[in-house]
Amino acid sequence: MTKIIVDGTELDVPPEFTLLQACEEAGAEIPRFCYHERLSIAGNCRMCLVEVKPGPPKPAASCAMAVRDLRPGPNGEPPEVFTKSPMVKKAREGVMEFLLINHPLDCPICDQGGECDLQDQAMAFGGDSSRFAENKRAVEDKYIGPLVKTSMNRCIHCTRCVRFTAEVAGTGDMGSIGRGEDMEITTYLETAMSSELQGNVTDLCPVGALLPKPQSFRARPWELQKTQSIDVMDALGSAIRIDSRGREVMRILPRVNELVNEEWISDKTRQVVDGLKTQRLDQPFVREGGKLRPASWLEAFAAVADKIKGARVGAIAGDLASVEEMFALKMLVESFGSKNLDCRQDGVKLDPKYGRASYIFNPGVVGVEEADAVLIIGSNPRRESPVLNARIRKRWSRTGMPIGVIGERVDLTYPAQHLGAGPDTLASLAGAPFGDILAKAERPLVIVGQGALAREDGLAVLALAAKLAVKGDWNGLAVLHTAAARVGGLDIGFTPGEGGLDAQAMASGGVDVLFNLGADEIEIGAGPFVVYIGSHGDRGAHRADVILPGAAYTEKSGLYVNTEGRVQMSDRANFPPGDAREDWAILRALSDVLGHRLPFDSLGALRAKLVAAHPHMYHVDEIAAGDAATLATLPQGAVSKAGFVCAVQDFYLTNPIARASAVMAECSALAKGRLQQAAE
Repeated sequence: MTKIIVDGTELDVPPEFTLLQACEEAGAEIPRFCYHERLSIAGNCRMCLVEVKPGPPKPAASCAMAVRDLRPGPNGEPPEVFTKSPMVKKAREGVMEFLLINHPLDCPICDQGGECDLQDQAMAFGGDSSRFAENKRAVEDKYIGPLVKTSMNRCIHCTRCVRFTAEVAGTGDMGSIGRGEDMEITTYLETAMSSELQGNVTDLCPVGALLPKPQSFRARPWELQKTQSIDVMDALGSAIRIDSRGREVMRILPRVNELVNEEWISDKTRQVVDGLKTQRLDQPFVREGGKLRPASWLEAFAAVADKIKGARVGAIAGDLASVEEMFALKMLVESFGSKNLDCRQDGVKLDPKYGRASYIFNPGVVGVEEADAVLIIGSNPRRESPVLNARIRKRWSRTGMPIGVIGERVDLTYPAQHLGAGPDTLASLAGAPFGDILAKAERPLVIVGQGALAREDGLAVLALAAKLAVKGDWNGLAVLHTAAARVGGLDIGFTPGEGGLDAQAMASGGVDVLFNLGADEIEIGAGPFVVYIGSHGDRGAHRADVILPGAAYTEKSGLYVNTEGRVQMSDRANFPPGDAREDWAILRALSDVLGHRLPFDSLGALRAKLVAAHPHMYHVDEIAAGDAATLATLPQGAVSKAGFVCAVQDFYLTNPIARASAVMAECSALAKGRLQQAAE
């Protein structure tokens, strides 16, 4: 530690700290535009100037000078840093004056108004006038895709967006052209950005140069009600903030959670907003004469009651269901004496009887930053969990760790050695060069995707992966899920009981009445009477005989368990449209009509039942670790030679909310066009 004095306060800080970090430790406020703690240091804006003694008689950029670079006083006194001296005040006012020379000053019509760093810092650290009367520079706006709107007259060349796309996203989509007055920030040939994380540049931009295009001119930040929640577009469980006005969700922004998503979210998470109000189910429907007609709740319940008497009953839970509603549906189905339950609509072979360690991301998301070698099996993290993929890239960029891939050849934004296509490569890895790397690694990370598990030999593949991943106290077996509901469903045992049917058997006619809790990724045959409980008119609703309109994830409070086994709670930001209701309330009301009344009358009572049966659900934001010893019980079997196919082929259209979004449809079309061009 190094002693330093900041504005008269003496403190000890690590020598590798920048002066900006040291000043913040002392409680001093340092303005900045180009500096960001998750990006490399650029030193462009010079807004963070401070005075250093002993040192040259001029201000120093605090973001670019380390504490170790300071000299002690003539008698060994600790170096001093001043953040409020007359020299600093004058320097900051001069920098702000320069920044505003070419800025259009169009705050009243700028979407960044009210949450603009330039606006705030001009008020706090700027002067009250400018000495410049020259004409302002004009820059043509650029097309950089359907998600980010440009207004480049406002750009102050902080290069945060350039550094983000190069360092975090790994695509290098943005860069600068020209020099001096002619410098401009743009994409290559003004093409659309290709990253699945590109929307984060709108959060990073300290002015209104880059803005979220779908939300353009729709709301002011002070009009919005802000709700902290959890993302369900993938299984990572990113921390988000839902901004709503009245009954409408206006935008979704990231929250900082160092243990999960840091401060990034994927573009699907951010811009799926328009899908929340499109193709919504807002009243019950009953199928008569082959056609669905609107009905009352009592009519819909009566239609279910007529069919369920003496019938074989089953239930399939979809990818966006919360733990509470799955638990309620499980209780309802089991009250009929049925064991036909499944939350694995894609046919993965994961089973809770092999222990929690067999189906969670055991090292945890932060465990990625401890790994010294990575093997990816049957997965494309860039599509299945872009934020997790950015964390893998972060670890690679710092350590250069070796990464191998078994499965499809994919662009992961970091170098990866393609080892083979299928499980035969995995079985013969011992003795191969990359197998030796894993054997020598102290903390190997073996990521197993759903593309490797949704096969007949899925458990055998998992067993092979487990042998490579466990070393002493380190359990590097990391199952990467794609469905937000999957781990929670496995935790509560929403899987076939003894003699029960799985999702594929039920969908093929193995039951007479099938409760479909938002399962839209499975084809249901002509046999069963289908009761669909969901929010959107997607595949499940088209096949349904009775539709009971439910709530989307922004319209209900619920527990979710992410891919690493972390229990998380989402909160309600708005209310469902029309006659739609929360799914647990629908099941409770339906149980009365069916004569199998569920033992709760409120969400709190339902959660109490859930926690009593599964105590780890009480510990929100904590992970109940799996026992690595249970991995030895995984069945060893023969594996096929067929290559792995990644579970997610179109990142933008993976669930009914995303498929209802026009913005996601446009992004999907652009992505397909890029793939087609690459193939040609």
